[in-house]
Amino acid sequence: MRAYRALKSLYIWLFMGAAAIFLAALPGHTAQNPSPLARDAILNHLNAVITWYRDVTAKVQGVGLPSDAIYEDNARDVAAEAVRLAFQSARAEAALIDSAGKNSNASQNTAKPGNQQDFTQMTEKVSAQIGDVQSKLDGLNKQLATAARTKRQPLLDEKQRLQGELALDQAVLDTIQKMKTFVEGTNSGSTEGLEGSINELARSVPEVGANSPNATKPAAKPSNGAQAALANSTGLIGQALTLMGRVRGVREINQMINETDRLRQTAEDLRKPLRAEIAATIQRGRQLADQAGGNGPTQSSAQEFQDLTNRFKQLSNAALPLSQEIVLIEQSRANYQEWRKSIERESREVLRALILRVIGLAVALGILLVLSEVWRRLTFRYVHEPRRRRQFLLLRRFVMGFLVGAVLIMGFVSEFSSLATFAGFVTAGIAVGLQAVLLSVAAYFFVVGRYGIRVGDRISIAGVTGDVIDIGLVRLYLMELAGTGIDLYPTGRVVVFSNSVLFQSGTPLFKQIPGTEYAWHEVAVSLAPGGDYKLVQEKLGKGVDAVYQQYRERIERQLGGIEQNIGTQLKTPATEAKLQLTETGLEFIVRYPVDIRRASEIDDHVTRAVVDIVNNDPSVKAAVSGSPKIRAAIKG
Repeated sequence: MRAYRALKSLYIWLFMGAAAIFLAALPGHTAQNPSPLARDAILNHLNAVITWYRDVTAKVQGVGLPSDAIYEDNARDVAAEAVRLAFQSARAEAALIDSAGKNSNASQNTAKPGNQQDFTQMTEKVSAQIGDVQSKLDGLNKQLATAARTKRQPLLDEKQRLQGELALDQAVLDTIQKMKTFVEGTNSGSTEGLEGSINELARSVPEVGANSPNATKPAAKPSNGAQAALANSTGLIGQALTLMGRVRGVREINQMINETDRLRQTAEDLRKPLRAEIAATIQRGRQLADQAGGNGPTQSSAQEFQDLTNRFKQLSNAALPLSQEIVLIEQSRANYQEWRKSIERESREVLRALILRVIGLAVALGILLVLSEVWRRLTFRYVHEPRRRRQFLLLRRFVMGFLVGAVLIMGFVSEFSSLATFAGFVTAGIAVGLQAVLLSVAAYFFVVGRYGIRVGDRISIAGVTGDVIDIGLVRLYLMELAGTGIDLYPTGRVVVFSNSVLFQSGTPLFKQIPGTEYAWHEVAVSLAPGGDYKLVQEKLGKGVDAVYQQYRERIERQLGGIEQNIGTQLKTPATEAKLQLTETGLEFIVRYPVDIRRASEIDDHVTRAVVDIVNNDPSVKAAVSGSPKIRAAIKG
């Protein structure tokens, strides 16, 4: 009766324990022939869970949200615990394979030739032969020590034969031992070999402490300050990079969810044969309990109950960590799903802000374009002077360019301190590399100043005289003038000067006062010794003045414009007659202003007037010597 009660209590413990752990997860069927555990399946599962753990700790990068640290810590903790449970289950499964291998060793040893027992017997037999040959050699050596010379040769031949036999037996023994070692390693591949592989894998992840129950928590990754700063950026570039980073984060989380699903399926496949064998064990225990209740307990049934109990404990030790691992994998999947939702929620806010910023930037640029067009139309409508109009349009270009640049900088850049540092280095590089260009740009503002150069001005620079046809930001263009004497004509060539020529001391610039279009010429005649110079002065002075009176009003009008612009009263231009002594004698000069645009025409009228006076008046003709000359009145 006591044996019966023991069997009954054992059955109740077995049934209740199995029901508490596995009944909720098991279907109602039973497996009569459960699939055996496979060594490769165990190792593949460990490799998968280790790879998943490493991806959890390194693959998904934070996107700069405060909640990232929480989700990352949860993912690392769950992954580390899942790895520990996987190794715990793998060791229990290795023990199951070990016990199954021991139970089948006896039948395998009798059925398979060349097993470990056979090699042991062969080793003992060959070792005995070696010992027998060695003893014969020892006795033969003693006989050789005392044998006569006539009897030594047969003994030496016998010794050589025994040494050859000993060498052959030793070679055979060495081969048998190598084969025995190989067979032992092959037979233990599913026991010691599996355990060793599990230990090797455990050493690859020492941070989770798979070999120790007191495992330390894996170290957390340092927070990415650059990602956090970028996530808080308000610039267009910063927000776009933030959105791209969060899209990348969502993609990495989706990859981890898929990898987690694959790992869960691997664990399910590994747990399936264990669940089937547990179901079969419970079913067998129920059958034994029914038999014991009907016929009374027997010694064999008690032993089978004990075997079933031990088997159930081994199976539960392997299946329970796997079930817990699957629960943790589900928690990890839920953690990644919540993490993805939080990133998607924040990404929608960033996308909304990015769209609003782009719209605002487009509106600001549109307003600037409208203002630029209004400025241009007002300039053409109310500014009629070409020079002033060109200045207003140029000012419009600079102002609008500056405003557009400011709007773009305000829209795209949010870290102005970094921008200022970067701009400082860029400015220094530009100042060194584009020194001549910058100097030309600076000179441009002097060129377009109040007393600067205008299109149409006649200037002389670096020995070249010409009319200005265009003024650029870095260059000015002249229509070259050349000729003989005082007459200048276009050569058809355009001369290009850099604006920086204004700052060069070796190339002086000569130009008319703004508003003036006249120069000074003079007609000179040499007087004969003893001639009536007063008559020459009176006649020639009146003749040149008569020509000047034809365009005097235009010259005086230019003088009025000059006085109004510069606020200074100038002497009214008029003809001047005077005598001067030269190396060749006494010379009479009449200086007169000429319009530079009509200089040749005016000089022609003056020449005709002077020639007529000299030819028509014998007294004047007698008082002069040589031909009159017209030249430019240039003061040194």
